Amino acid sequence: MSISLSKGQRIDLTKTNPGLTKAVIGLGWDINQYDSGASFDLDASAFLTDANGNVQNDAEFVFYNNLQDPSGAVAHTGDNRTGEGEGDDEQLTVDFSKVPSTVEKVAITVTIHDADSRSQNFGQVHNAFVRVANEEDGQELVRYDLGEDFSIETAVVVCELYRHNGEWKFSAVGSGFSGGLAALCRNYGLEV
Repeated sequence: MSISLSKGQRIDLTKTNPGLTKAVIGLGWDINQYDSGASFDLDASAFLTDANGNVQNDAEFVFYNNLQDPSGAVAHTGDNRTGEGEGDDEQLTVDFSKVPSTVEKVAITVTIHDADSRSQNFGQVHNAFVRVANEEDGQELVRYDLGEDFSIETAVVVCELYRHNGEWKFSAVGSGFSGGLAALCRNYGLEV
């Protein structure tokens, strides 16, 4: 049975689901009926950070041009350029058993590709969600519906998976950024 969370809530993932080692992080969204003259291309990414919230090297930033981190712990399943259809628009997989000991947090984000040049923002997006499912049986464990809290933002930190006392937890973040992917990269200590 899936548990629905609100912004700011946290929940145990591995402690309350013994044996959970691989999770699917599914992200989905719909675009408002609005014609900006260009199609929307939203992109999911993962930042593997240390205890200080910084990514140690570019390879630990997983996105459409780097589909897996060096440890094989986090993988992107591929870029969906339209977001059409029901269900997950993009997915990441996390193998908790492979996450390096130096990584304390996996921040899951969504950005709008070329948002500024296309005059697009998250105010034009609705029904955005993230869900965590057990990769083994597909059972959805956690779901966070982001709501309509955004207007001018072009990037969102959707959630974080983080270590706590040897277990993995989920935090519903829902924090928006202006400046797109570049702003997120700088936030996590990467050079742009």
